[in-house]
Amino acid sequence: MRVCHGHVTAGFTLFPLLSLSYYSEKFIVWLVTSSSKHRPEQKDFILMAASKPLTALDGDPVAVETLLRDVFGIVIDEAIRKGTSASEKVCEWKEPEELKQLLDLELQSQGESQERILELCRAVIHYSVKTGHPRFFNQLFSGLDPHALAGRIITESLNTSQYTYEIAPVFVLMEEEVLKKLRALVGWNSGDGVFCPGGSISNMYAMNLARYQRYPDCKQRGLRALPPLALFTSKECHYSISKGAAFLGLGTDSVRVVKADERGRMIPEDLERQISLAEAEGSVPFLVSATSGTTVLGAFDPLDAIADVCQHHGLWLHVDAAWGGSVLLSRTHRHLLDGIQRADSVAWNPHKLLGAGLQCSALLLRDTSNLLKRCHGSQASYLFQQDKFYDVALDTGDKVVQCGRRVDCLKLWLMWKAQGGQGLERRIDQAFALTRYLVEEIKKREGFELIMEPEFVNVCFWFVPPSLRGKKESPDYSKRLSQVAPALKERMVKKGSMMIGYQPHGTLANFFRMVVANPTLAQADIDFLLCELERLGQDL
Repeated sequence: MRVCHGHVTAGFTLFPLLSLSYYSEKFIVWLVTSSSKHRPEQKDFILMAASKPLTALDGDPVAVETLLRDVFGIVIDEAIRKGTSASEKVCEWKEPEELKQLLDLELQSQGESQERILELCRAVIHYSVKTGHPRFFNQLFSGLDPHALAGRIITESLNTSQYTYEIAPVFVLMEEEVLKKLRALVGWNSGDGVFCPGGSISNMYAMNLARYQRYPDCKQRGLRALPPLALFTSKECHYSISKGAAFLGLGTDSVRVVKADERGRMIPEDLERQISLAEAEGSVPFLVSATSGTTVLGAFDPLDAIADVCQHHGLWLHVDAAWGGSVLLSRTHRHLLDGIQRADSVAWNPHKLLGAGLQCSALLLRDTSNLLKRCHGSQASYLFQQDKFYDVALDTGDKVVQCGRRVDCLKLWLMWKAQGGQGLERRIDQAFALTRYLVEEIKKREGFELIMEPEFVNVCFWFVPPSLRGKKESPDYSKRLSQVAPALKERMVKKGSMMIGYQPHGTLANFFRMVVANPTLAQADIDFLLCELERLGQDL
């Protein structure tokens, strides 16, 4: 007896394992007895195959449905109802060792009861940060869109991979439609694109594509086919540019940092200077990465002027619009990205300002020559057969470095279907309006000081406690001011009242970066933010 492709073979007879349960007990006894005469060690294997399912829920649809209904009930209660209520905490802070004990993280050899499983589900949500909470201002994403969440639930339930039409027909077509819409907003009536696992990967793909387009031999010959290369980005760029250069073997030294102005925008004249300097040092410029919506200051690089430089030197222009790309939906504010249609590639994260939910990151290309597939494809014959019964151009999996790829288009598509382009536009405009409200309130209040007037929804400011007011001339003022934000952050997190990020920037002492992104935010939440900082910082 032997096992071959999921079947047990004995002599000339083939018995599918999946159908063993339909045979009589006498047949199974005969099968076990007969096989054990030849190879006794297989007796246990046959009995295992004929036994009941290994876990209590397998094969019991009623129990499966009961569990999932109970879990969904906990999700609605803890993550949605409480997790988005201003009357509840943003987080329930615990020190790591205490949290480990509360969650009972150790994995055991024996399974636990369903009651215990439900308790753990509730605990996981209870002790997690509620990023959908109206007082969660900590990251560039926040809020909980119900239609996007519905899309995420469907995606997880179907558990498919976005690489071939045969196993993901709906999502292959849907992804292309969503990408087409995003490209149109950039200003392209044709092109290519793909959803990536985060904006960092989108940026890295753009770098790889730009390199491959100029030196296609590098796909086979690697770094041996390349001269020293140089890419250019501003000092305000996302850190993924340097990480991508290191990952691709270019090295972080290949990243030439271009100066930014006082508002954090790349200076085109310095870009020209850096390109000339790189060439003089023997490097070959190949890419410029501009930013639309920098992480801290929310700055938008002057894309038209940068595109002029790229056109003059024959360089690939990539725009990292992971944060600011959604502004393209607003007729009032899309001028911030003027010139983006001249880019060769654009990274855009709808999971940020649009609130589509993590993760939803698109890489868009102006290219129509199938560059993505030529650069990344390997034509695996077991997956991308060319003699399939449908149009194999629909098998998009060879455009990416990944094999398995999660479906990231449904949540955005479903949200867009429900909101419409006009609804999403109102969402963007509302964020800008609340940003202006926050700025005006900061100007009115003693102890609050703007870093600069924002052009986006990043509001950077200091809270100056009473003990430091009027003491800017003190030699230790900057040092003491830098200690304020970390102290307030600890207090707010341990209280659970809100979360807001802080950082130093250049020579500037630690300051708060308020992100106005949650679509459910109201003026009352802005007022709470300022009043809570005053309450928490009065004795500092």
